[in-house]
Order: sequence, then C-alpha cells, then structure tokens
Amino acid sequence: MDRRTKIVCTLGPATTDPETLRRLVAAGMDVARMNFSHGTHEEHRERVETVREVAEAEGKGITVLQDLQGPKIRVGAVQNDSVMLAEGDEVRVSTDTPRESTNEHIFIDYEALARDAREGERILIDDGLLELRVIETNGSQLQATVVEGGPLRSRKGVNLPDLQASTPPMTEKDLKDLELGLELEVDVVALSFVQERSDVEALVHRIEETGKKTSVVAKIEKPQAVQNIDEILEVVDGIMVARGDLGIEMPMEEVPGTQKRLIRKSMEAAKPVITATQMLESMVEDPRPTRAEASDVANAVLDGSDAVMLSAETAVGDHPVRVVEAMNQIIRQAESYWHEERRALTMTPDHFEQGANVTNSVSFTACRLAEQVGAEAICCLTNSGSTARSIARHRPSMPIYAFTDNKRVVAQLGSLWGTEAFYIPFQQDTDQGIARVHSVLHDYDLVRSGGHVVLTVGMPLPARGRTNTVHVSTVQ
Repeated sequence: MDRRTKIVCTLGPATTDPETLRRLVAAGMDVARMNFSHGTHEEHRERVETVREVAEAEGKGITVLQDLQGPKIRVGAVQNDSVMLAEGDEVRVSTDTPRESTNEHIFIDYEALARDAREGERILIDDGLLELRVIETNGSQLQATVVEGGPLRSRKGVNLPDLQASTPPMTEKDLKDLELGLELEVDVVALSFVQERSDVEALVHRIEETGKKTSVVAKIEKPQAVQNIDEILEVVDGIMVARGDLGIEMPMEEVPGTQKRLIRKSMEAAKPVITATQMLESMVEDPRPTRAEASDVANAVLDGSDAVMLSAETAVGDHPVRVVEAMNQIIRQAESYWHEERRALTMTPDHFEQGANVTNSVSFTACRLAEQVGAEAICCLTNSGSTARSIARHRPSMPIYAFTDNKRVVAQLGSLWGTEAFYIPFQQDTDQGIARVHSVLHDYDLVRSGGHVVLTVGMPLPARGRTNTVHVSTVQ
C-alpha cells in the first residue's frame, strides 16, 4: 500500500455504469459517496449494488458512504425565476406561507427564522453572493436591508451564519433516506449541518434502534460546529471538513486555519477526518487541475487528512477517471515529502486526553517501536477498529494492517489513513493468531520474508476492548 491518504469519490450520472466504476476503482477510489441531496432512491440503490459488485470483482474493498442532505434552507420560487436586489433596498422576508418572491418580498422556507433572528444578523443567499441584514422582526416576518445585491433566483440556498438555527437535525426526507441506507447496509452515514452534540446523538440513537453498527460522520460546515467540535468528536466516528458551506458562513480567509485545527482535533481524538469541497473543481470540465488545486490537495494531505473528497468532479464531471488519477498522483507526491521531512510522530502522549487508556499508550508505543526496529508494517488485531484508529493518528511511516473478525469493520476502516483491513476469524491461542497474521502478510506479499512487523493485540485472545500487548516478530 503506497498511498496512505484515502480518496472519496461522489458517484452520480457520470459514474454509474460498471466499466467507469471499474476504472475508478483501478485509479484509486477507496470510498464511494452517495449524495442524497440529488438522485432518486432507485438510482442510489443501483449505484450501491453496482459499486459493490465491481469492487468484489476487482478484489478491493470499497467503503460506501451515505451523505444525508440535512435541513437545507432555501428561498421559494421567484417571480420570472429571477429578480434583482439592489444594495441599500429594504425587503420583507416571510416564512409562514409560501409565495412567489419579488424584489420587495422574499419567502424563505424556514418557519422559525423571524423568531430565531436578531437585529444585525446576516442572511446569505446563493452561496453568499447575496447578503441581507436583519433590521427588525415581527411575528412570522422580518425586515432586512440588502447589503450585497444581485440577481435572486428560485430555490437558491440560504445560510444563517450568525444564529443557532432551531431546525431539526434530520428532516422527513433524511429519515426516509436513512431507512434506505440502512437497508442497503451502507458503511458510513454523514450528517449535514451539524451544530452541536445532540444533533449527532439523534442520528446515532436512530441507528442504534435498528440494531445496525453503521458509523456516523459529522459534517462540519457551520461556525457553531467548529465551536462545539470537542463535544461533537466525543460521539461521532469521524468528521468531514465541508469547506463549501463553511466558507460561506465564516470569512473565507479563516477557512484554511480552521481546516488545520479541525484536522488536528480529529487526530488527537483518533477519529478519521475527510477534507472536502472544490478540491479539483476545474476538472469538472478541464482535463487537468490548476496549480492552486494541486497545492490545496497536497496541503490537505500534509495537514493530516485521513481522506480527501471529490464531489462534482466525479459525480457529473467530464473526466471522472482522470481526476482520480490526478488526485492519486498529487497525494503520493505530498506523502513522499511528508516521510522525507516530517518523520517525527505527529501525536505524543502529551496530546492524549487526561486519563488516557491503555490502548492509546500501546498504540503510541507500537509506532515508536516500529520506527526503532525498522518494521515494515504495524499490524493490529481489532474487533471495533478503535486500535487501528489510535495507531493511525500517529501517522507512522510504515503501513498499518488491521485484522478483524467483523466484516463491517473491514469496510468502515476504508477511509482511515494508511490502513488496510482484513477479515480473519480470531484464534483462541496467541501464537495461532500471530501465525494467521503472518500468513496473510505473506500471501498478499505485504511484507518480505525476514521482515519485521510490530503487532498489537489484546491478551489473552480473543480479548475485546482491551489492546494491552505489543509484539515484534519476523515474517517467514
């Protein structure tokens, strides 16, 4: 496994047929994202089934990620589909009864807006191209002044960066989409527009009620989520730095630093982090990326992202396979710099939370030991995947191979940095377990004969939830 950072591809009309999906897998796709903001249930079902068939035929595990739309707020239909808002004009905004919007009266489909909004707060429309500022509220309506004017078009999105929206974390559409995702046994569900811990807990509880073990990722795209990141990380399996809406709701110049802080927080919590949005956007139409885009991907890798994501580039773009190939090349080059210039472990025990558990300390020791003995790989026996995540946050220079008796965990680890997962039935005897690991390493030609590996395991086997031993061995 030469590349450590994983590639997430959003599937869509451009990536539906089996041959294109086969080429995506060959080019380096690790995670297939289903964006439920678009497409029908039947289309998503077909894509999930097809990508799994292709992955099995190609002998590669592909993680399936369902991305729920969330409570997206929009303006209603607009008179003649477009009207001009002039800077300095006052407009009335209503939220109770749908109506055709004009340059004097705009309908927004967030019923509690007039109740939640305060004087001076911003209403951003169409990715922030239009800006209104609240003057006063009155019942289900409010008055606002136009700060940034321009054309107002039907069904454009609305962002409210200054207020804590009282929208439910999941809409009726999300619940129906989630039901389909769980039926299809998706590996990961991503929740949009998370603001606080309770938003994520609502999804976690809903999944637990079904008895499923699906991982949950929180999309960080609101300033409130950035402020509450520590408590959010406590209840999720990973996060996505969704820079699109995040860059609308906070000053764009703050996004790079925020990205770095969120990635660092995730690494400290041993939770995978996906960096997303407009990474190679020009390749929706062009056959090669811009230099700035290449630098953006490389810096996301150097920041420590577990995975980087392609959206429109692979969903509707003209060059879906070439864009994955380009991202693959950029990642590999960035990682070569990482290993040449940044060999020191990224995380040390000082970064752990107070009262760090044994697994965290064993994982750190395994990484340090692997560097000292020149190990060719770090292996871990894990039931839940937590040991693999704890090891991966140290970003060791050698690959991580996770061995688990849980097939769902194999798929869920597909977005974890530097990690390849294998399914093996756990043995009752430690020596037998180590021998089984060595057999897989040999059969897949992952470690040369005579090469050292460092193995973490819970003793006695099959211990669950307590990795307590580091073992150095030689593969024969």
